[in-house]
Amino acid sequence: MSLATNDPGQQTTTARKPPPWGLYLAALAMVAVLALPLPEGLPVAGHRMLAILVFAIIVWISESVSYEASAIMITSLMAALVGLAPQVGDPSRLYGTSQALGMALAGFSSTALALVGAALCIAAAMTITGLDRRIALVTLSIIGTTTRRILIGSIMVTIVLSLVVPSATARSACVVPIMMGVIVAFGVDRRSNIAAGIMITVAMATSVWNVGIQTAAAQNLLTVGFMDKLLGERVSWLQWLIAGAPWAVVMSIVLYFMVRWLLPPESEAIAGGKEAVQRDLEALGPMTGPQKRLAAVSVGLLLFWATEGKLHDIDTASITYVGLVVLMLPRLGVMDWKSLQGRIPWGTLIVFGVGISLGTALLSTQAGQWLGRFVVAHSGLATQGPVAVFAILSAFLIVIHLGFASATALTAALLPILISVLQTLPGDIHKVGMTMLLGFTVSFGFILPINAPQNMVCLGTETFNGKQFARVGVPVTIVGYALMLLFAVTYWHWLGWT
Repeated sequence: MSLATNDPGQQTTTARKPPPWGLYLAALAMVAVLALPLPEGLPVAGHRMLAILVFAIIVWISESVSYEASAIMITSLMAALVGLAPQVGDPSRLYGTSQALGMALAGFSSTALALVGAALCIAAAMTITGLDRRIALVTLSIIGTTTRRILIGSIMVTIVLSLVVPSATARSACVVPIMMGVIVAFGVDRRSNIAAGIMITVAMATSVWNVGIQTAAAQNLLTVGFMDKLLGERVSWLQWLIAGAPWAVVMSIVLYFMVRWLLPPESEAIAGGKEAVQRDLEALGPMTGPQKRLAAVSVGLLLFWATEGKLHDIDTASITYVGLVVLMLPRLGVMDWKSLQGRIPWGTLIVFGVGISLGTALLSTQAGQWLGRFVVAHSGLATQGPVAVFAILSAFLIVIHLGFASATALTAALLPILISVLQTLPGDIHKVGMTMLLGFTVSFGFILPINAPQNMVCLGTETFNGKQFARVGVPVTIVGYALMLLFAVTYWHWLGWT
């Protein structure tokens, strides 16, 4: 006798999730790389790190598992595969799982991770006090209330901040709360194309203007330092601006139209326009005490960020942490830990920390350096002209950036190698100019959210996913690269840099 029942009230329906084909493909690709013969000059640990890099890229692009789950997987793979590999410096000894796990967690001691965390906390303070909504409404009353004007406004704010704030993360931390307030003012869902388009524009415009302004990003200053040390020359702030800003202006226009085309907004304006914004502003009343204190701390942070290296030598992360301490002080502050902890996307911090570890391990196991030598040896650079050399090396940097969460680490690891290559190439190549142009391509973090801290700050708003980011980022990368090649044969050639 069957005990089955057709009563729907007694049946449990379980929605089955589709198989994680991206995870299976990533695992197969990793095994395939591991099965390849060990190339000459590549340590065993480096070989295994390349396999892990392939796994990570496929998982991140396919989003077959969450970013947080992928971070744990990558950490475990590094502990197991690198832990059982011979050390690069002493092949007679294994790394050991403990040391390899330490490599996998090294990113969590990075000041870049600390800055991302502090920036997310300050963004949360904006929401807690309601200052983000006030700033957003004021911004809307000035810029206008159509999605077209708001996208343009977000790019313009990024340009202005790029001139005075020497940190991409800090800039995005300033803009994100304002744009989140704009999204709230629109009354649209966080997962709408409007919200996704605004946040992706903020992240990518920040990367675009990292190219345009020398002091906008740490990797630019590191590039100038390498020029001084290895070439005995350097590019001034104004020279960098003249070379990079026109490209950034054109790419800002490209970014605007790409977002409008690939993420078409569900609506074009707030019902009632500026009148509705003005009514909401009046309904807020005067600024509250916490809002005034938060505004004062924010202005103070901006001033300290903008004057780093000029009036003081305190790094951006330390300054931001001082501001965060002030905001959490009893009576003087604007929030406590209980109100803060539920508003921080902790998964974002986990993924970013593991991303930094992955990039660092690629270098310490010689995998990154081997890749650089491999590309140079198999590209016939010695027989190419300056533009072709730039095309090959810049394409390599853009591709290898997929495995790095820190453009600064990428610059520190590979730019000295590429400068050495430039010094050995025959022909009339402007080595300082070529180094600057390669420094431009280091800022191409448009494809994966994990490729830049500003991307991760924007990802923490949960307004878009990795597929949407890549949908815009892949064509932006292709157009940006093609535009660099066009500038290399025209504008930059006229300036004497190629």
